[in-house]
Amino acid sequence: MKKQIYKLLLLSIVFTLLVGCAPSAPKESQEETIKDNEISFMIPDWGAPTPEMLDDFKEKTGITVQVLPTSWDDIRDKISVAAAGNTIAADVFEVDWSWVGEFQGADWLLPIELSEEDQKDIPTVGTFTINDTIYAIPYANDFRTAYYNKDIYSKAGITEAPKTWEDVVNNAKNIKAQGISEYPLSLPLNADESATTTLFWLAYTRNGIVFNDDNSIHKDSILDALTLIDRMNRDGLINPANRNASGMDAYRQLTSGDASFLVGPSSFVSRVNNPEESQVIDQVEPILLPGKESQSTATVPFPEAIGISKNTKNPEAAKEFVKWYTSKETQKKLNEELNTIPTRNSVLNELIESGVIKNSGAMVELAKMVESPFPNGVPKYYTKMSTEIFNVINQMANESLTPEEAANKIEENVAKVVEENK
Repeated sequence: MKKQIYKLLLLSIVFTLLVGCAPSAPKESQEETIKDNEISFMIPDWGAPTPEMLDDFKEKTGITVQVLPTSWDDIRDKISVAAAGNTIAADVFEVDWSWVGEFQGADWLLPIELSEEDQKDIPTVGTFTINDTIYAIPYANDFRTAYYNKDIYSKAGITEAPKTWEDVVNNAKNIKAQGISEYPLSLPLNADESATTTLFWLAYTRNGIVFNDDNSIHKDSILDALTLIDRMNRDGLINPANRNASGMDAYRQLTSGDASFLVGPSSFVSRVNNPEESQVIDQVEPILLPGKESQSTATVPFPEAIGISKNTKNPEAAKEFVKWYTSKETQKKLNEELNTIPTRNSVLNELIESGVIKNSGAMVELAKMVESPFPNGVPKYYTKMSTEIFNVINQMANESLTPEEAANKIEENVAKVVEENK
């Protein structure tokens, strides 16, 4: 009996020693090693790097990137649902300019370090900076640019580009009176996000302010912008269909040749000369935004960025990817492959000077004039606030509210949202 017990003990010791000396690491350790070299990236199709680009990144860094192409509308919801379940939708993901306050407030984003030199080269990074901390890096530029159709202006006998909004309105009335264009101007008036952003850039570029330091609405500036929108709408210079059409449909009235003047996304610098999208090839010039008494000295950005999940298991790999994805070389490649407008001014200048981006007009100058209308950064309650604002704008566009009534409602509604989120 004692011999049997001794044999069993001896076998147990030998087995333990063999296992302890095994060359392969425990399963958990193997998984951690793999994860350290793999990250996931959730991005709309328009921002997804090509397989060749990702292969090059892997060759340089040893990091594998799993791209999760996701529609823009679904990304915010997926990130929110994952966070509620203490998981992540992706290690790195799209951060729209309008989401950054909400994402940062919910503690979903890891702070990102960026050199002063890079911050100067990417001025729109200010949109993603809260309390002096950067939470996402812009990869696709979008700042409001003014466009006018030189051919339509010429037909109407107008020889100069508009410099003030009075010029814009008077020119539009002239063009309409001559029957050259029934609706010479285009602005989004539907109850959606594009109406809110229109109010913001118009108020800011005319008056230099939208919100007070306590995040309340600057009523005088808002009323000024609403009055101008109402005037153009009631004078029949804007297509009534815009009250129900998407913002993009309103912008496309420039490429269709229906509108002679538009303030819209910077992407239309390329769109107006793309034969697949435009009927006004070589007719449209990008210019500075008009102001009250002269051209405006500012424009407002609405860029796309990428951020890192606060709960990523692979922060170093994620940081390395963000650094690569927003680098000069990658921005050039994204423009080549996806027609993305670079957020780095150095790259934008290079592409324009080399002729890669044609018909740039005032694009370079505008890229240096970007300013955020949010004195304290984009607030976490932006989505709710925007809904309150665009519904009021749409009511005014349908002539059920005066500009004064609309300004009062916006001031009151925004004040309530701010108070609820203190």
